[in-house]
Amino acid sequence: MLSYLVQNVFNALQWGSFYSMIALGYCLVYGVLRLINFAHGDIFMASCYFAFFVIAGITAHFAGITGIPLFVITLVVTMALTALLGVGIERVAYRPLREKGANRLYVVITALMIGFILENGNLALLGASSRRFPDILPKIIWKVGPVTVTNLKLLVIISAFVVFAILQFIVQKTTLGMSMRAISYDKFAIPLMGIPVNTVITFTFALGSALAAIAGILFGMSYPVMDPYMGMIIGWKAFIAAVVGGIGDIRGAFLGGFMLGIIEILVTAFLPSSYKDLISFVILLVILTFKPTGFFGVARSTKI
Repeated sequence: MLSYLVQNVFNALQWGSFYSMIALGYCLVYGVLRLINFAHGDIFMASCYFAFFVIAGITAHFAGITGIPLFVITLVVTMALTALLGVGIERVAYRPLREKGANRLYVVITALMIGFILENGNLALLGASSRRFPDILPKIIWKVGPVTVTNLKLLVIISAFVVFAILQFIVQKTTLGMSMRAISYDKFAIPLMGIPVNTVITFTFALGSALAAIAGILFGMSYPVMDPYMGMIIGWKAFIAAVVGGIGDIRGAFLGGFMLGIIEILVTAFLPSSYKDLISFVILLVILTFKPTGFFGVARSTKI
């Protein structure tokens, strides 16, 4: 029984890592713009397809590149492509609305439409058939008594903590990070201080999209079946995890992702899998009932 529980804890940490990395992207954009980028889950989906074609291109022209070098090159190129996608979405879809002072409702509707465009654009270009994500790294299995752990599972978990640490450093210790925090407090006064608001916002979208790319590649390696709608459910769940943790706070998004992953896996381990989403969301709803701002969120007053 104990070994079964430990095994499922590793599974929960792996799922929580995916939710956390995606939730951090939601958190970044919301923290700066007070915008919920509902297209973020579909950016995660697009990153999987970017990685798929990057790997196909590398293996077709440079057959000698395999293993860790292939993984590193794929990661870097995919992060760059996904960051460009995020920047393009901000420039084409969100910035014109922001510059015109559009109501937030229109921005939310636009975010939803961008998600549908990415999904159905993928469907139109590549078809509805699922694709198998290629194997990049050889699979290594370690057994500690009755508990089995793979190198990929450890890579996913370690990556989530490394991403969180790097993001904390960027936001807390760098000039761009301080500019991001300043804009979140008062986006109208910041231009008067000489801070290039559009540059900071562009960096925020690039960074958030790059995080989605890391999650996308690791998810594709772990669960190698891709389809145009794969980002919808995991994106919404990551958003809910960010809200429970306290959206706008990096620590909250990170914690919320792991909390949701642990709840889902433990429910699946001891109850029928059909109860997973029901029980998980009931628990999260109860948490928000008693803590509406999430664990690390704070209530904000609006000046009128």
